[in-house]
Amino acid sequence: MTHTAQQTSTAANWLLYDGECPFCSSYVSFVRLREAIGPIMLADARQHPALVAESRALGYDIDVGMVLKLDGRYYFGGDCIHALSLLTTPSGIFNRLNRVLFRSKRISRLAYPVLRTGRNLALIVLGRRRIGATSMPVVTAKAGVHKSGSRPSPG
Repeated sequence: MTHTAQQTSTAANWLLYDGECPFCSSYVSFVRLREAIGPIMLADARQHPALVAESRALGYDIDVGMVLKLDGRYYFGGDCIHALSLLTTPSGIFNRLNRVLFRSKRISRLAYPVLRTGRNLALIVLGRRRIGATSMPVVTAKAGVHKSGSRPSPG
């Protein structure tokens, strides 16, 4: 689910993902983030170039990982799925499994490259391009948290 580009600049909290990746889209729809934390924009990176540019300015490549901006803090890749696992509701089998698998930051960081490989293979099989293949040069970053505000991390 995405919102209009006009909402991009006013949304305080957002999750940036690849909307053409079936795994990414399914993950975002199943995670039930709005039930747990309230208003958040679920943003398909292909429809929100301003958020992609904001992420890239911080060194985060959307082709390498999802980006969560929550209360002025940015979570990328493995740290993003770790934060999401701590934020989601315990309702539903998917969220319980997500919490068990990714509640450890270390496991999240180790598992994320495997998940990203699955995404890349899915894009190839489906004949879809990576986001960086159709836009500006790509900057990569390691998994991490970038603090631009002073609020504590989730959990």
